[in-house]
Amino acid sequence: MSALTPADFAVIARAPLLAGLKSEELALLLDGAHVASYPETELLFSQGDRADRFFVVMEGRVNLFALTETGDQSIIEVFDSVCTFAEAAIFSSGVFPLNCEVSAGSRLAHVPAQQFLKRLADRPAMGLTLLSGLSRWQTRLIHEISELKSKSPSQRLATFLLALAAKTAADGNSDRVRLPITKSVLASRIGIAPESLSRALNRLKTVGVETHGREVEITDIEALRRLVREGGGE
Repeated sequence: MSALTPADFAVIARAPLLAGLKSEELALLLDGAHVASYPETELLFSQGDRADRFFVVMEGRVNLFALTETGDQSIIEVFDSVCTFAEAAIFSSGVFPLNCEVSAGSRLAHVPAQQFLKRLADRPAMGLTLLSGLSRWQTRLIHEISELKSKSPSQRLATFLLALAAKTAADGNSDRVRLPITKSVLASRIGIAPESLSRALNRLKTVGVETHGREVEITDIEALRRLVREGGGE
């Protein structure tokens, strides 16, 4: 673990929750924070653990998951850079409501809860800034839930792939993307059964999507967008 560098502060400042803060306010709230690297995939915390900190994904990815009655993981949310997570737990119950697994190669900032909350109590205006960030996050979650309820499995998968392609467009490779998570995790992430994911992948072949393991080639992105808008199958 290491102290935050100026470069780390610049990355963290891009997180939606903290983006509205002035640089001196951010430095004040992050006093005592540190960065940890994770060369291997590991459990970050378990459901019911004391929420004595929250986190910022600097690099890599984390999965928040619940355990089913059979002991399988049900992915609730996937966070990549640059996002905060687990902040709701420090503001409410004080315990983590879910389990969290951090992927190999990730870097996370750990922000201690006690000092963070004290700084907010001393400066309520900063709390209002953070509240607006949380409000934006809630709006995004509501939108995602609406998407899950209203779209077919193939449309949900197409929506996920389009978002992934948009992230890689800056590199000029929007027609070829790599799934950042396994197919079983992806199925859980978009709220469908694994067998439904297989059928959805076959359905997307008709609009120019080919998969090779975790590599996905999108040959007709406009057709994929039309599928999301108009449906036309499972």
